[in-house]
Amino acid sequence: MTIETTNTAVLVLEDGSRFTGQAWGASGRVLGEAVFATGMSGYQETLTDPSYAGQIVVMTAPHIGNTGMNDEDPESNRIWVSGFVVREPSRVVSNFRAERTLDDDLVAHGIIGIRGVDTRAITRRLRDVGAMRAGIFSGEEAALDPAEQLAAVTSSESMAGQNLSALVSTRETYVLPAEGEQLGRLAVLDLGVKASTLHYLTARGFEVHVMPQDSTLDDILAIDPVAVFYSNGPGDPAAADDQVEVLQGVLRAGLPFFGICFGNQLLGRALGFGTYKLPFGHRGINQPVLDQQTGRVEITSHNHGFAVDAPIGETVESPAGFGRVEVSHFGLNDRVVEGLQALDIPAFSVQYHPEAASGPHDSNYLFDRFRDLVASRVHRTASDDDQKDNQ
Repeated sequence: MTIETTNTAVLVLEDGSRFTGQAWGASGRVLGEAVFATGMSGYQETLTDPSYAGQIVVMTAPHIGNTGMNDEDPESNRIWVSGFVVREPSRVVSNFRAERTLDDDLVAHGIIGIRGVDTRAITRRLRDVGAMRAGIFSGEEAALDPAEQLAAVTSSESMAGQNLSALVSTRETYVLPAEGEQLGRLAVLDLGVKASTLHYLTARGFEVHVMPQDSTLDDILAIDPVAVFYSNGPGDPAAADDQVEVLQGVLRAGLPFFGICFGNQLLGRALGFGTYKLPFGHRGINQPVLDQQTGRVEITSHNHGFAVDAPIGETVESPAGFGRVEVSHFGLNDRVVEGLQALDIPAFSVQYHPEAASGPHDSNYLFDRFRDLVASRVHRTASDDDQKDNQ
């Protein structure tokens, strides 16, 4: 496919910075939060990750699109990024699994992009100032007065305070069968869950019930789950009071719990800790994290702009009354909390994405840890029931 080179587009940041390039994908105007992602591969997984809803993603790798797009690797049924910014899209697709070009999918999904801009300069600006509201203007929108474009950006909604889970969640519960030895039903609260996450859970013996983000505690308990899982997702955890209240009910019921990314932030809130917005967030597949239990450094995949405010290196009492809690993982770049472990109830979480389909796979063991936690409780309950029957 020949890419049009004469259609001007401009990326405008809320601090007034402007970057002129060429239109790519659909044309028009799109507003969102500008963030950068550092992965050199996995752009299809990035585009289809629901956690990127509401965001204009700047790829730091200069060459994007060389492996095309296919129907096997998407993390959801659509592209979720608001806008896409690259230095140079590949003019040739060179992969035997490719079914179409990246440009084809951007057009088909109505994703407004910009190419031919200095993504290093944009990334440095975001590193200096932080994630900012932004807009991409192309087609007739590119000819608007710069002051009008900037006004559109600065009047747009900030990511802080937004609850976007309703935008990305399933509307109805659906069930995925377990593979191999079955452990029981797992309630997955879909806050923007990825396909690879569900695959890893079914592969470990869970019959996965994927439930809407507005499911109540009664809805969850009605399926008689052996455990509960909160997924990744977009938005501000401080705006997710309903999901936090449900999670506190899950913890009081004694159900094992595992959360990732947004689920980690909501566990933090349920335990009584606060959350805060990071200056520019963590997005990419090369983030070093220390597992304090093993002393092992993992290279991990991240996509989050908020974090839990909890003390690192000490055991503390849950402010919400759930017993002792430790920070299990933290980031080695900036000591941001990357995992929580409750010591008196069966609950833990991590801030990063252990299911990362495009890699790295250092953290897949967390799904095994969750399976083992649930299996031990299931087998203990079965043993207790047998003893009662024999009395």
